[in-house]
Amino acid sequence: MMTASIRDTFLPFALPDIDQREIDAVSAVIASGWLTTGPKTVEFEKRFAALLGVRHAVSVNSATAAMHLALEAVGLQRGDEVITSTFTFAATAEVVRYFDAKPVFVDIDRDTLNIDPALIEAAITECTKAIIPVHVAGQACDLDAIHAIARRHNLRVIEDAAHSLPTWYKGRIIGGLSDLTSFSFYATKTLATGEGGMITTDNDEWADRCRVMRLHGMSKDAWKRYDGKSTWQYDIMCRGIQCTLAPIFAARSASMKSARSTVSASRLRRRIYRWYGCVLSGDLAGVTSAGCPANA
Repeated sequence: MMTASIRDTFLPFALPDIDQREIDAVSAVIASGWLTTGPKTVEFEKRFAALLGVRHAVSVNSATAAMHLALEAVGLQRGDEVITSTFTFAATAEVVRYFDAKPVFVDIDRDTLNIDPALIEAAITECTKAIIPVHVAGQACDLDAIHAIARRHNLRVIEDAAHSLPTWYKGRIIGGLSDLTSFSFYATKTLATGEGGMITTDNDEWADRCRVMRLHGMSKDAWKRYDGKSTWQYDIMCRGIQCTLAPIFAARSASMKSARSTVSASRLRRRIYRWYGCVLSGDLAGVTSAGCPANA
């Protein structure tokens, strides 16, 4: 009879990389008294945009909110359809339902686990508005094929890059290759603020729309109203939502130690990939040369 063994120590699902500099940065935000959208949030957005080489990075409180606002920015309406992968987290399709629109699932390639571009075109109808490719486990989708399909049918491409910081596609980092891209900073991600997300785009109009929509449709957030460069007065431009990123989360990465961490995480991810490949193939010599991922 087999008995279950119990660990003496807790095995974390994900262990974020936090050092004293980040603890000090969060403490400084609390001590400043500025606890809503402010200088640390703005700094984080600017540095994130620079890291990915995009014009705009709009911070929000989750990748779900990022995809929600991205779909709103491109004008998704009730009855529209959005094509996405069968292999993803619930949020990818959930945000489509927020609009009373229909998620249309396309199967994945068995080798990459990403959406199979060869199956996308058959799923397109006159109601299709956009495609949401999901980069699974940091492996980029075939964006050339997806973009070609989108151009032929006048569709928007919004990448779900929750698993993909950093990920490169043909020498270019994911984040500025499609119409909009959504990122996650959840606790299990390579850049973990605890909660949080980001929308990246080179389109000025969409970025401005996302900024207004993330704070009740207001024309100015708290930082713009009280930074000394403007007045407190604001207008409600549209029916928005509330999903801004608090500066205590932004401070976790505003120092951009996180940028170095993401590159380090990418190297570690490749090492883990090699290690598992050797283990599963029985290549004991390869296992030794790859090294244990825990010691990477």
